[in-house]
Amino acid sequence: MAATLMALLVLPPLNGATVGTYNLYNILQLVADYGLVALALGITMIAREYDISTAGMYAVGGVVAVTAGIESPVLGLLTAVGIGIISGAVQGAAVAGLRMSSVPVALGGYLTLSGLARVLAGDRVVPYANFDVGAFFDASILGVFSIRSLIVLGTFAIAAIFLSFTTFGIELRAVGGDRRGARTAGVPVNRVLLICLIVSGALSALNGGLAAYSLSSANPNLGLAPLIFGTIAVLLGGVALSGGRGSVLGILAGVAAYATLRETLAILGTPDWLGNLVTGGLLLAVTIATAPDIARSLTISRSRWQAARERQRVGQATT
Repeated sequence: MAATLMALLVLPPLNGATVGTYNLYNILQLVADYGLVALALGITMIAREYDISTAGMYAVGGVVAVTAGIESPVLGLLTAVGIGIISGAVQGAAVAGLRMSSVPVALGGYLTLSGLARVLAGDRVVPYANFDVGAFFDASILGVFSIRSLIVLGTFAIAAIFLSFTTFGIELRAVGGDRRGARTAGVPVNRVLLICLIVSGALSALNGGLAAYSLSSANPNLGLAPLIFGTIAVLLGGVALSGGRGSVLGILAGVAAYATLRETLAILGTPDWLGNLVTGGLLLAVTIATAPDIARSLTISRSRWQAARERQRVGQATT
């Protein structure tokens, strides 16, 4: 996060560009575009699962929101979230009931949901005629926020409180860290996995609906763009692929860092291939730095250095 903020403040001025509140607004809008997908992925990854279907649910959520929300955008969002809950419950029941990895189940879910989105949309971009809704959600607040970004940030705050101050947060990390040990300790593993995938579906659908209102249209054929953004952000935020480690605030920091990096590259007019190289290099560096063996070695080295300092201090005091 510090590195991306430094790049935003230093690199554009060196190239004759200026950085202002509008750029901060753009960053938060990008956080609003994909932040809840990242949160959905992060929660499932802490449980040592990977919900690929978030990309398909994002597309379905957008199509359902603009279709059912012609008269009432709130009804459109609630309908989209309801479908997300149903989809997550079906996948969660399969994962928990059959005790299998979520990857093949979620992959099937992604293909099914992607096809469903195209069927519901008639395989075309669905327009949303109520432009006032998009203007309302994206209206600038204090120059940097919008209703949409505040909804996303508020959702992160609720998730952070819930995972920090309830037993579910402890159970979630226990399931991700050692599933067999968690079962032995009496943790309701199946219930945790079911809730994870239900929440993942609901968050992805809500994110897709909000994004569709912002664009005043829903594209049923988004591909893997939401999934790629969310995965990169979650890994930058310190969530371990091996499960059991990560936090909501870390996920939010990863989303903000990646959004800041993309805004910086946009200001500089960086070509796509160079942006991919920079992003890939940063992701590789973070992944290597947070690898379990390297992290363990750094912890041991730090402990030895502190012990040596303590011995030196004691020796000087004795002298």
